[in-house]
Amino acid sequence: MRGILMNLGGPLLMVYFAYAVAAIALGLPLEPLLPLLAAALLFLIGPRFLVRTPSGDALDAATVEVAPPVAGRWVALNSPADRVPSHGIHQYGQTYAIDVYVDEGRPPGRGSWWPLSRRPDDGYPAFDQPLFAVADATVARVDDRQRDHRSRDTWPGLLYLFAESIVRSVGGARRVVGNHVVLDLGDGVYAAYAHLRKGSAEVRVGDRVATGQPIGRCGNSGNSSEPHLHFQLMDHPNPGRAAGLPFRWTGIGVPAARQAFTGLDCA
Repeated sequence: MRGILMNLGGPLLMVYFAYAVAAIALGLPLEPLLPLLAAALLFLIGPRFLVRTPSGDALDAATVEVAPPVAGRWVALNSPADRVPSHGIHQYGQTYAIDVYVDEGRPPGRGSWWPLSRRPDDGYPAFDQPLFAVADATVARVDDRQRDHRSRDTWPGLLYLFAESIVRSVGGARRVVGNHVVLDLGDGVYAAYAHLRKGSAEVRVGDRVATGQPIGRCGNSGNSSEPHLHFQLMDHPNPGRAAGLPFRWTGIGVPAARQAFTGLDCA
Protein backbone atom coordinates (compact mmCIF):
# COMPACT_ATOMS: atom_id res chain seq x y z
CA MET A 1 0.00 0.00 0.00
CA ARG A 2 2.86 2.38 0.85
CA GLY A 3 4.38 1.98 -2.61
CA ILE A 4 1.00 2.49 -4.32
CA LEU A 5 0.42 5.76 -2.47
CA MET A 6 3.90 7.06 -3.31
CA ASN A 7 3.45 6.16 -6.97
CA LEU A 8 0.23 8.18 -6.98
CA GLY A 9 1.95 11.19 -5.45
CA GLY A 10 4.44 11.62 -8.28
CA PRO A 11 1.93 11.93 -11.14
CA LEU A 12 -0.30 14.22 -9.05
CA LEU A 13 2.67 16.48 -8.35
CA MET A 14 3.60 16.60 -12.03
CA VAL A 15 0.01 17.48 -12.99
CA TYR A 16 0.02 20.30 -10.47
CA PHE A 17 3.31 21.78 -11.70
CA ALA A 18 2.21 21.51 -15.33
CA TYR A 19 -0.97 23.43 -14.45
CA ALA A 20 1.05 25.94 -12.40
CA VAL A 21 3.31 26.74 -15.37
CA ALA A 22 0.29 27.20 -17.63
CA ALA A 23 -1.52 29.26 -15.00
CA ILE A 24 1.40 31.63 -14.56
CA ALA A 25 1.79 32.03 -18.33
CA LEU A 26 -1.94 32.62 -18.92
CA GLY A 27 -2.75 34.51 -15.75
CA LEU A 28 -5.05 31.81 -14.36
CA PRO A 29 -5.61 31.28 -10.61
CA LEU A 30 -3.58 28.62 -8.80
CA GLU A 31 -6.00 28.16 -5.92
CA PRO A 32 -8.30 25.58 -7.60
CA LEU A 33 -5.52 22.97 -7.64
CA LEU A 34 -4.12 23.57 -4.17
CA PRO A 35 -5.98 20.48 -2.86
CA LEU A 36 -4.21 18.49 -5.58
CA LEU A 37 -0.85 19.77 -4.38
CA ALA A 38 -1.73 18.87 -0.80
CA ALA A 39 -2.77 15.35 -1.84
CA ALA A 40 0.41 14.86 -3.87
CA LEU A 41 2.64 15.90 -0.97
CA LEU A 42 0.64 13.72 1.42
CA PHE A 43 1.08 10.67 -0.83
CA LEU A 44 4.80 11.33 -1.30
CA ILE A 45 5.76 12.20 2.27
CA GLY A 46 3.17 10.46 4.45
CA PRO A 47 3.98 6.85 3.45
CA ARG A 48 7.62 7.37 4.45
CA PHE A 49 6.52 7.19 8.07
CA LEU A 50 4.46 4.01 7.59
CA VAL A 51 7.39 1.63 7.92
CA ARG A 52 8.14 -1.35 10.12
CA THR A 53 11.07 -0.96 12.51
CA PRO A 54 12.56 -3.36 15.06
CA SER A 55 11.34 -2.87 18.62
CA GLY A 56 13.80 -1.35 21.07
CA ASP A 57 13.83 -4.50 23.20
CA ALA A 58 14.83 -6.63 20.22
CA LEU A 59 17.78 -4.56 18.99
CA ASP A 60 20.55 -6.49 20.76
CA ALA A 61 19.04 -9.89 20.01
CA ALA A 62 18.45 -8.95 16.37
CA THR A 63 22.02 -7.89 15.68
CA VAL A 64 23.50 -10.16 13.03
CA GLU A 65 27.24 -10.68 12.64
CA VAL A 66 28.46 -11.04 9.06
CA ALA A 67 31.73 -10.75 7.20
CA PRO A 68 32.69 -7.36 5.72
CA PRO A 69 31.49 -6.81 2.12
CA VAL A 70 34.68 -5.11 0.92
CA ALA A 71 38.42 -5.78 0.85
CA GLY A 72 41.26 -3.41 1.68
CA ARG A 73 41.12 -0.04 3.39
CA TRP A 74 37.79 1.81 3.47
CA VAL A 75 36.14 4.59 5.47
CA ALA A 76 32.55 4.75 6.75
CA LEU A 77 29.93 7.47 6.45
CA ASN A 78 26.27 7.68 7.52
CA SER A 79 26.81 4.95 10.07
CA PRO A 80 24.36 3.46 12.60
CA ALA A 81 27.21 3.71 15.10
CA ASP A 82 26.49 7.46 15.19
CA ARG A 83 22.72 7.64 14.88
CA VAL A 84 19.65 5.55 14.14
CA PRO A 85 18.20 5.77 11.58
CA SER A 86 21.62 6.23 10.01
CA HIS A 87 20.34 7.98 6.86
CA GLY A 88 17.65 9.97 8.62
CA ILE A 89 14.75 7.73 7.56
CA HIS A 90 13.56 4.16 8.07
CA GLN A 91 12.29 3.88 4.49
CA TYR A 92 13.72 1.21 2.14
CA GLY A 93 15.09 -0.77 5.10
CA GLN A 94 17.75 1.89 5.76
CA THR A 95 17.45 2.09 9.55
CA TYR A 96 20.90 0.56 10.14
CA ALA A 97 22.44 1.11 6.70
CA ILE A 98 26.02 2.23 6.23
CA ASP A 99 27.91 3.91 3.37
CA VAL A 100 31.57 3.04 2.77
CA TYR A 101 34.20 4.61 0.50
CA VAL A 102 37.77 3.67 -0.34
CA ASP A 103 40.03 5.41 2.18
CA GLU A 104 41.92 8.23 0.46
CA GLY A 105 43.25 9.79 3.65
CA ARG A 106 40.52 12.47 3.61
CA PRO A 107 36.77 12.52 4.28
CA PRO A 108 34.50 11.53 1.38
CA GLY A 109 32.76 14.35 -0.47
CA ARG A 110 34.52 17.21 -2.21
CA GLY A 111 32.49 20.08 -0.73
CA SER A 112 33.64 22.32 -3.59
CA TRP A 113 31.99 24.35 -6.33
CA TRP A 114 33.88 23.17 -9.40
CA PRO A 115 33.91 21.02 -11.45
CA LEU A 116 30.17 20.58 -11.07
CA SER A 117 30.39 16.84 -11.69
CA ARG A 118 32.77 14.17 -12.90
CA ARG A 119 32.57 10.74 -14.44
CA PRO A 120 32.50 7.97 -11.82
CA ASP A 121 35.83 6.63 -13.14
CA ASP A 122 37.50 10.05 -12.85
CA GLY A 123 39.32 10.09 -9.55
CA TYR A 124 36.98 7.95 -7.44
CA PRO A 125 38.94 4.90 -6.24
CA ALA A 126 35.82 3.09 -4.99
CA PHE A 127 34.49 2.80 -8.54
CA ASP A 128 34.72 -0.77 -9.86
CA GLN A 129 36.05 -2.16 -6.58
CA PRO A 130 34.89 -5.77 -6.02
CA LEU A 131 32.15 -6.52 -3.49
CA PHE A 132 31.89 -9.80 -1.59
CA ALA A 133 29.23 -12.03 -0.04
CA VAL A 134 29.01 -11.42 3.70
CA ALA A 135 27.80 -14.97 4.42
CA ASP A 136 26.91 -18.25 2.78
CA ALA A 137 23.64 -17.30 1.11
CA THR A 138 21.20 -17.58 -1.77
CA VAL A 139 20.86 -14.71 -4.22
CA ALA A 140 17.37 -13.22 -3.84
CA ARG A 141 17.45 -10.15 -6.12
CA VAL A 142 19.74 -8.80 -8.83
CA ASP A 143 19.44 -5.57 -10.83
CA ASP A 144 22.41 -4.20 -12.77
CA ARG A 145 20.79 -2.51 -15.79
CA GLN A 146 20.78 1.10 -14.58
CA ARG A 147 23.45 3.54 -15.72
CA ASP A 148 26.26 4.94 -13.59
CA HIS A 149 25.68 8.68 -13.54
CA ARG A 150 28.14 11.52 -12.98
CA SER A 151 29.04 12.60 -9.45
CA ARG A 152 26.85 14.87 -7.31
CA ASP A 153 29.38 15.68 -4.57
CA THR A 154 29.95 19.43 -5.10
CA TRP A 155 27.70 21.98 -3.38
CA PRO A 156 25.61 22.54 -6.53
CA GLY A 157 25.66 18.80 -7.17
CA LEU A 158 24.31 18.01 -3.72
CA LEU A 159 21.47 20.49 -4.26
CA TYR A 160 20.71 18.74 -7.53
CA LEU A 161 20.89 15.35 -5.77
CA PHE A 162 18.27 16.48 -3.27
CA ALA A 163 15.85 17.43 -6.04
CA GLU A 164 16.73 14.30 -8.00
CA SER A 165 16.00 12.09 -4.99
CA ILE A 166 12.40 13.31 -4.98
CA VAL A 167 12.01 12.32 -8.63
CA ARG A 168 13.69 8.96 -8.00
CA SER A 169 11.31 8.22 -5.13
CA VAL A 170 8.45 8.36 -7.63
CA GLY A 171 10.00 5.31 -9.32
CA GLY A 172 10.12 3.38 -6.05
CA ALA A 173 12.95 1.61 -4.25
CA ARG A 174 14.64 0.37 -7.43
CA ARG A 175 15.40 3.88 -8.65
CA VAL A 176 16.69 4.94 -5.24
CA VAL A 177 19.03 2.03 -4.52
CA GLY A 178 20.14 1.78 -8.15
CA ASN A 179 21.81 -1.42 -9.29
CA HIS A 180 21.77 -3.85 -6.41
CA VAL A 181 22.18 -7.40 -5.17
CA VAL A 182 20.21 -8.86 -2.27
CA LEU A 183 21.36 -12.05 -0.55
CA ASP A 184 19.10 -14.31 1.53
CA LEU A 185 21.15 -15.21 4.61
CA GLY A 186 18.41 -17.36 6.09
CA ASP A 187 16.24 -16.90 9.20
CA GLY A 188 14.50 -13.91 7.62
CA VAL A 189 17.69 -11.86 7.17
CA TYR A 190 18.67 -10.28 3.84
CA ALA A 191 21.83 -8.38 2.93
CA ALA A 192 21.48 -5.58 0.38
CA TYR A 193 24.29 -4.02 -1.65
CA ALA A 194 23.25 -0.78 -3.40
CA HIS A 195 24.66 1.57 -6.09
CA LEU A 196 26.53 -1.18 -7.99
CA ARG A 197 28.17 -0.59 -11.35
CA LYS A 198 26.05 -1.26 -14.40
CA GLY A 199 26.52 -4.78 -15.73
CA SER A 200 28.83 -5.79 -12.88
CA ALA A 201 26.70 -8.40 -11.10
CA GLU A 202 28.51 -11.75 -11.02
CA VAL A 203 25.52 -13.69 -9.68
CA ARG A 204 21.94 -14.40 -10.66
CA VAL A 205 18.77 -15.02 -8.67
CA GLY A 206 18.83 -18.49 -7.14
CA ASP A 207 22.64 -18.84 -7.14
CA ARG A 208 24.31 -20.12 -3.99
CA VAL A 209 27.28 -18.04 -2.84
CA ALA A 210 29.93 -18.59 -0.19
CA THR A 211 31.31 -16.06 2.27
CA GLY A 212 33.90 -13.89 0.54
CA GLN A 213 32.75 -14.76 -2.99
CA PRO A 214 32.70 -11.79 -5.41
CA ILE A 215 29.13 -10.78 -6.29
CA GLY A 216 29.53 -7.48 -8.14
CA ARG A 217 31.39 -4.17 -8.27
CA CYS A 218 31.00 -0.77 -6.69
CA GLY A 219 29.38 1.86 -8.89
CA ASN A 220 27.45 5.12 -8.88
CA SER A 221 23.89 4.21 -9.80
CA GLY A 222 20.70 5.32 -8.09
CA ASN A 223 20.56 8.02 -5.42
CA SER A 224 24.33 8.34 -5.01
CA SER A 225 26.60 11.39 -4.72
CA GLU A 226 29.79 9.55 -5.71
CA PRO A 227 30.91 5.92 -6.13
CA HIS A 228 30.48 4.04 -2.86
CA LEU A 229 28.80 0.98 -1.37
CA HIS A 230 25.56 1.33 0.57
CA PHE A 231 25.15 -1.82 2.70
CA GLN A 232 22.31 -2.89 4.97
CA LEU A 233 20.59 -5.87 6.53
CA MET A 234 16.79 -6.08 6.36
CA ASP A 235 13.89 -8.45 6.97
CA HIS A 236 12.54 -8.67 3.42
CA PRO A 237 14.22 -9.11 0.02
CA ASN A 238 12.41 -6.06 -1.41
CA PRO A 239 13.83 -2.81 0.06
CA GLY A 240 10.49 -1.14 -0.63
CA ARG A 241 8.81 -3.47 1.88
CA ALA A 242 11.65 -4.07 4.33
CA ALA A 243 12.51 -2.96 7.84
CA GLY A 244 16.17 -2.56 8.68
CA LEU A 245 18.09 -4.94 10.95
CA PRO A 246 21.24 -4.12 12.95
CA PHE A 247 24.54 -5.73 11.95
CA ARG A 248 28.17 -5.97 12.91
CA TRP A 249 31.11 -6.99 10.74
CA THR A 250 33.35 -9.78 12.03
CA GLY A 251 36.61 -8.35 13.37
CA ILE A 252 35.43 -4.78 12.80
CA GLY A 253 32.13 -4.14 14.51
CA VAL A 254 30.29 -1.10 13.14
CA PRO A 255 32.70 1.68 12.12
CA ALA A 256 31.57 5.21 12.93
CA ALA A 257 31.41 8.01 10.37
CA ARG A 258 34.89 9.07 9.16
CA GLN A 259 36.38 5.94 10.78
CA ALA A 260 38.70 3.91 8.57
CA PHE A 261 38.65 0.11 8.67
CA THR A 262 40.21 -2.82 6.87
CA GLY A 263 37.92 -5.32 5.18
CA LEU A 264 38.64 -8.76 3.83
CA ASP A 265 42.20 -9.81 3.09
CA CYS A 266 42.08 -11.06 -0.49
CA ALA A 267 45.83 -11.03 -1.09
